[in-house]
Amino acid sequence: MSKASDRAYAQIKAMILSGALPPGAPLREEQLAEACGVSRTPVREAMRRLETELFVLKTDRQRSFVVDASPDDIADAFELRAMLESHAARRAATRISAADLARLREYNAAVKRSVEQDHPDIPAFLEHNRQFHTTIIRAAASDRLASMLAQIIEQPVVLRTALHYDRENLRRAYREHDELLAAFARQDGDWAAAVMTGHIHRAFHAYRDARVAVPVDAPIDMAA
Repeated sequence: MSKASDRAYAQIKAMILSGALPPGAPLREEQLAEACGVSRTPVREAMRRLETELFVLKTDRQRSFVVDASPDDIADAFELRAMLESHAARRAATRISAADLARLREYNAAVKRSVEQDHPDIPAFLEHNRQFHTTIIRAAASDRLASMLAQIIEQPVVLRTALHYDRENLRRAYREHDELLAAFARQDGDWAAAVMTGHIHRAFHAYRDARVAVPVDAPIDMAA
């Protein structure tokens, strides 16, 4: 894939993840090409890649839209993530280095700081939470598992979960991270897997409860 295609892919994906291109939004090559500063061919290549990664849906009439996940799609994504990431946690527990364990503690301390501000810093929470989970996946030392998880974790529905968390759910996230750290320190794979499974399932229920209370496309009051 060319550099122009890579740039178009990264920019379109970022617009989807940020909500600038919301679920169900039509995707027109000429408009995307202008927004990305490339020709239509790199955009077309980027769109094929995003379609494979389940960010974009192409209809029988060859029209493209941002994927709008159904409740079943959402449940399936979280269930798959729970299975795969719990396996990653089990593997990581007996493989993780002292340096990675120290990094996990630093990332979770940053997660806690982002939550305990007067107004939770959601972007900081998302970034440090991502670093925490990425470190665990890397410590699991399985390229195949990492590849499978990358596609699931980066789906927009999963990345937008924290936008629907209240402060208590945000706090639960870092407390569950603390329990994972305890399991890793003791190299207890079964404990780590059980905590990770519960961690992902709680995230799903928090997302589902918030989705019922607040439409996915409604503006989020970040000061709440």
